Amino acid sequence: MKKLLKQSLLLLLSASILSGSVIASAVAPASATSVPAAHPTTDPAPKTSVRAALAEFRNLSKKERKLRVKDAKKQLKEFKKQKRSGEGSDNKVLLIILAILLPPLAVYLHQGEINSKFWISLLLTLLFFIPGVIYALLVVTGEID
Repeated sequence: MKKLLKQSLLLLLSASILSGSVIASAVAPASATSVPAAHPTTDPAPKTSVRAALAEFRNLSKKERKLRVKDAKKQLKEFKKQKRSGEGSDNKVLLIILAILLPPLAVYLHQGEINSKFWISLLLTLLFFIPGVIYALLVVTGEID
């Protein structure tokens, strides 16, 4: 899950860079070089296109870099929001059952990473089991963002 999230972030960042370069090439003079936009499933060598996009990203000004990173973070946030809202009910039921049995594991699986919510859940579970279960249920059901 963590690997999938990292790949998604890299894909979003490269797509943002590539789309920005396509827009910049439409506005820039014809002598400017641009990296062709590549679809990840049809491109035979996605590593080379990512490397080219990263090289182009490094050549941007500081202000343009910040704007692109901000845009990529915004798109990642929207992607996470859509992913959480689109989860199947089977997955949610399994996480609720797991939250009752092993609260920190359910929080970790729901969040996809070890973050502060995981540590809070672990601490509450180790100190007092019932508050740990309640906290995990709140996190898994989406009451605590």
